[in-house]
Amino acid sequence: MKELFLDLSMGAAGDMLSAALLELCSNREETVGELNSMGIPGIKYELIPVLSCGITGSHMKVSYYNGEEGGAEQENHIPCRGLKDVEKITNSLNISDKLKAQVMDIYRIIAEAECEVHGREMENIHFHELGTMDALADICAVCYLMDKLKPEHISATPIRLGGGTVQCAHGLMPVPAPATAVIIKNMPSYAGDIEKEMCTPTGAALIKYFVMDFGQMPEMRVEAVGYGMGSRLFTSRPNCLRAMLGEVRENVVELCCNVDDMSPEAVGFLLERLMEEGALDAWYECVGMKKFRPGVIISCLCRQGERDKMLKLIFKHSSTIGVRETVCRRYVLKRGEEIVESQYGSVRVKCSKGWGVERRKAEFEDLARIARENDLSLSDIKI
Repeated sequence: MKELFLDLSMGAAGDMLSAALLELCSNREETVGELNSMGIPGIKYELIPVLSCGITGSHMKVSYYNGEEGGAEQENHIPCRGLKDVEKITNSLNISDKLKAQVMDIYRIIAEAECEVHGREMENIHFHELGTMDALADICAVCYLMDKLKPEHISATPIRLGGGTVQCAHGLMPVPAPATAVIIKNMPSYAGDIEKEMCTPTGAALIKYFVMDFGQMPEMRVEAVGYGMGSRLFTSRPNCLRAMLGEVRENVVELCCNVDDMSPEAVGFLLERLMEEGALDAWYECVGMKKFRPGVIISCLCRQGERDKMLKLIFKHSSTIGVRETVCRRYVLKRGEEIVESQYGSVRVKCSKGWGVERRKAEFEDLARIARENDLSLSDIKI
């Protein structure tokens, strides 16, 4: 399984996370060009090499220009924006609908925190520092890079928050800033020994949205390491967010229950719902049960982070009063898909390899379509 592990021992900020993720990309210059082509008004991304305490990393520089031809770089602290203003800009960007939705979901995390802090309704919230173009640029960049890297699981260390005070739009505030303190609820965090703000509201929202588990680095085969450097420099330690991308041995959960009082239609519906909600597999087996009744064992295979969701579905859509759990090790081949041009047109081919094995198999639905269109049997079609 493709794992992304984030070391947050020096906190989290949008520019640090985006720089660390960009360092994991194989072609960094090309990827910076892709970020600039998103079309955020007046924004230009640059990846700047940084050497801090003997460690080489990168800083994501976000510049804002006034839009005039040959215009000078300006500060990014433009007038604060509301959620509708951010949504209007986001909808105009040259990114997929999926990424637009992710950007707005992250801004809603921030907006909900601001509502709680200021006691206002969502439509009356203004984003001050978080409504600046560089904050939008950081969030868009992280969403784009996460989609480009496509990790299957994301984990992180607890977040260092820092201490002392920080200057906000509403005055001098204790660290963590009020919005940050709301966002980090239910996430492991600690102050640490640095009297500075180490986790920004933007960084906290991005971590809350993307990170699935917190703890120590998992057992993994690291393939790439990225260092995203913050703008603040320390003499005793590098101010960086470290990202590691690699393969981990996946543990999955098998959930099982025995039932003898469900109709076949109800069993089929439950399996369908489990697969729709992200189960890796779902099936049933016919068994003989107590009082000589025929019954079924309903089984679901899922990732550990999906266990509670699957349990709720099983209890909701079945008659069982108990579910058994078994944690299993899962070994898989790396999977991908290619498009092959054949005499019948384009055909999707599923590819898998690893453990000294390589396999290719044409997508059944494409073969079935070709067979219908050409009045052929499946065995007649050669791809």
